[in-house]
Amino acid sequence: MAEPTSATRPHKIIAGADSFGCALKDALVSHLRSLHIDVEDLGTSSYYSVAAEVGRRVSSSPADTRGLVACGTGVGVSIFANKFPGVFAATCLTPEEALNARSINNSNVLAVSGMSTSPESAVEILNAWLNTPFKSPCPASGSNPWPEDIQSFLDNSLSEMPKIGAQPQSDSDSTTPCALCCLVKNRELNPIDLIPGGSMKILRESPTSAIVRFKAGSVEPAHHHTFGHDLVVLEGKKSVWNITKKERYDLVVGDYLFTPAGDVHRVKYYEDTEFFIKWDGKWDMFFDEDLEAAKTAIDKELENGSK
Repeated sequence: MAEPTSATRPHKIIAGADSFGCALKDALVSHLRSLHIDVEDLGTSSYYSVAAEVGRRVSSSPADTRGLVACGTGVGVSIFANKFPGVFAATCLTPEEALNARSINNSNVLAVSGMSTSPESAVEILNAWLNTPFKSPCPASGSNPWPEDIQSFLDNSLSEMPKIGAQPQSDSDSTTPCALCCLVKNRELNPIDLIPGGSMKILRESPTSAIVRFKAGSVEPAHHHTFGHDLVVLEGKKSVWNITKKERYDLVVGDYLFTPAGDVHRVKYYEDTEFFIKWDGKWDMFFDEDLEAAKTAIDKELENGSK
């Protein structure tokens, strides 16, 4: 299989895996870097957490950013990466499948199987995926150019597919209560002693999940945990500054964010905010600055309009 050319390969690839796909992901990341492709490696976490984070980042990135995910079968990571608009993740077990996925589906996230694919085969799959433009000849087309009517169909699919499932809700749908909100309704949340304005209610243990609330104006000073955590905003508006990765995330109702273990981050709440959070292991929190230093840093960021 030919090496990818600069005309077809992406500018950047965001990668992640679970424990069953970690070794294969590491081998492919090394190969990508040998091709001088910029790789952001999110490391290893549960397949749904890391795949969702790769999907979220690809969804909000320029078109020349793609994703690479790996788990035992390659199926689970594909399912969760595909939950974000504009993400077309495909599980590929052969180079031929990678050719088809790029030609037909304009796949921008490659999902591979750590249990059934050797590193050597995976490199061939990855090269095929990197080296194949959308609508190019592929096994499904008999290695011939697509007919004009099929090319027109493929072009239209790029604008039509993201609309599926995006129809506006009816008035009755908009009043349907969120299951998580119902779960915590009328339950008393316990104050978070370490951070003024915060309260939390543990819903279950191992893996641990909780509902957390913060009052408008509250700030979480820069801190880190020994575990990664997933969160979904149920109400309100907040910003998270991942200091380790030098990135800012502005989150509103329905937004999801995964923060890897060890990443230092600070948070600002603009409104009364409630979110669902899940993590593995015992709760811990290690502060990297005090509250006043955090407020000063955030005020400076907001004044400068930093993203």
